[in-house]
Amino acid sequence: MLVDIIAHPHWFWLTLGGLLLAAEMLGTSGYLLWSGLAAVMVGIIEWFIPFSWTTQGSMFAVLTLVCVFFWYRWIRYREGQQQPNSLNQRGSQMIGMHLTLDTSLINGLGHVRIGDSSWRVQAEQDLVAGTQVEVIAVEGITLRIQPRFPTV
Repeated sequence: MLVDIIAHPHWFWLTLGGLLLAAEMLGTSGYLLWSGLAAVMVGIIEWFIPFSWTTQGSMFAVLTLVCVFFWYRWIRYREGQQQPNSLNQRGSQMIGMHLTLDTSLINGLGHVRIGDSSWRVQAEQDLVAGTQVEVIAVEGITLRIQPRFPTV
């Protein structure tokens, strides 16, 4: 068997690549995917152009790094194209929401009821109950608000 591997090294690389890709399917980390792809590429290249075992090992290492580099660049490009996600960030989803104050703000601080929750709000100035406000930012658990219509 060892004689067959030495005589046909491309089968070794194709088998190693297949095993690495199969092992990758058992996990979700992505570590074995690029090594498996590099091993398959070395096997295909070796099938057509014979190299020494040292060259094959070096080619495997370099192709693994090249695959990881291109994957990293592709992920960065893809992240740059995606819209910001506010899923499971309830405060961020409230930016732009229009509310009416139930109670007056004292020293620019107070609470407002949104649905079944009470949220702490902060404004630049004191506002009276019944003022229509808009949420402009979220700082921790505090909603920054401003009046929808300028006060005189």
